[in-house]
Parts: sequence; C-alpha cells; structure tokens
Amino acid sequence: MTVCCDTSFLFSVYANDVHSGAALSELRRIGQAVHISVLNQYELENALRLATFRKLFSTLGVQGFLAEFESDIASGRLILAICNLATVVAEARRLSAVHTSKQGHRAFDVLHVAAALDFRANKFLSFDVNQRRLARAEGLQVGP
Repeated sequence: MTVCCDTSFLFSVYANDVHSGAALSELRRIGQAVHISVLNQYELENALRLATFRKLFSTLGVQGFLAEFESDIASGRLILAICNLATVVAEARRLSAVHTSKQGHRAFDVLHVAAALDFRANKFLSFDVNQRRLARAEGLQVGP
C-alpha cells in the first residue's frame, strides 16, 4: 500500500496542534513510510515559518521541527517521492475541472491529491474535511 498525505497532516506530526495525537497514532498504526512530494515539503516549511511570523512558535522551535522533518526523510520514515510537476499539474487541472466548482477545493489541496494519484497511492492522510472528500471521490482511502 502506498500512503500519501497533505500538509495539514504533516504539520500535526511536527508541530504541536490539536491533531498531533491523532497524526502520531495514525503513523504508528499504519507502520510504514509515507510518501510526500516537493509540494508537501515546500508547504510545510513555509507553514512553519509563517507560524513563527504569527508568534505561534519560536524560531528555535521551528528549526527543531524542520530538523526532525529532514531527519525523517533521511531515515526513510518519509519518502520524498519524485514526481513530474507538469504531470501533477495536468492531473490537478483535471481534478479542478471535475470537482472544484461543485465542492470548493483550494489549489494546493488539489495539487496534493493529484500528487497522491501520480504516486499511485491507496491511502491519503488529511485533517482537511474538504480535501478528504476530494481524495475519496478519486478512489483513495482517507485517514486518519
């Protein structure tokens, strides 16, 4: 089984928020590496830096979160999977045309689901209800 996730899930893994317990429990439960894209990597790094700007976390705290994230990539807990960005964007455009006007999906949410489909994922992890709806509509199991 190939498991992918969105950035809300990753944020909960590395930063202490309301979903952190559920995110960590899900990782233990599935017991395998989670595939991420460079889009996840960029968005998580930016989200953590934005949290510093908003004074939610200290700069030192965010540096620690980012170091843990990079360590998980290096150890294979996360797999930074290679994708062809043009292919992912083409799939995202298809998803947008089919779903966004009916369900109101944000661009990065559509891109994450498109990347999961490109990676031939079976499961998609997210705490975003609307993004879970999109993933489910495209045949992915969702969690946690």
